Amino acid sequence: MNTTIEMKRFSRQLEFIREIDKVKSIFRQTPLMDKSRKENDAEHSWHLAAMALILSEYAEEKTDLFRVIKMVLIHDLVEIDAGDAYLFDAAANVGKEEREQEAAERIFGILPEDIGTEIMDLWHDFEERSTNEAKFATLMDRFQPFLHNITTEGISWLEHGISRSQVLTRMQPAVEAFPLFWDFLTSNVDMAVEKGWLKPG
Repeated sequence: MNTTIEMKRFSRQLEFIREIDKVKSIFRQTPLMDKSRKENDAEHSWHLAAMALILSEYAEEKTDLFRVIKMVLIHDLVEIDAGDAYLFDAAANVGKEEREQEAAERIFGILPEDIGTEIMDLWHDFEERSTNEAKFATLMDRFQPFLHNITTEGISWLEHGISRSQVLTRMQPAVEAFPLFWDFLTSNVDMAVEKGWLKPG
């Protein structure tokens, strides 16, 4: 590769790396398990990647774990521009798809075209949830905040007045295809209602 072209490519890669540092400043509604503060998007993405690595035995056969890990590491980068829309906030989710598509085009467009196209394809795959990899990545994305809430006695559920039906409606499409996770979810939702962490109904 020509040295000048190579340096331009390298510069664009470094620009992207600098840009995505901003994801560390996007805070979510999910508390850390020690209850000290809320997590940021970078911490969330790292946690999903670690979960996918440890829990990969529960994925469908022929699921490409490396592709799953790439998906969970890049899936929330669009929130640098679009912000984090709390999953149970209907108003905040109005126009979310359009905002995130525009953000994806800008942020992934920083990269050299070949890498930017690969990242965009991964992001679209995650959003569409049609492949084994996207389904398992989405499972991790939905299951992680649920696990945090169970561990922290429902801090964010209580803060936002969330009900049993809201949790099940949000979780079911991603979780019901994975029986072990679904059993864990439903038994712990019932427990959360009994303990007053979730509203009944």
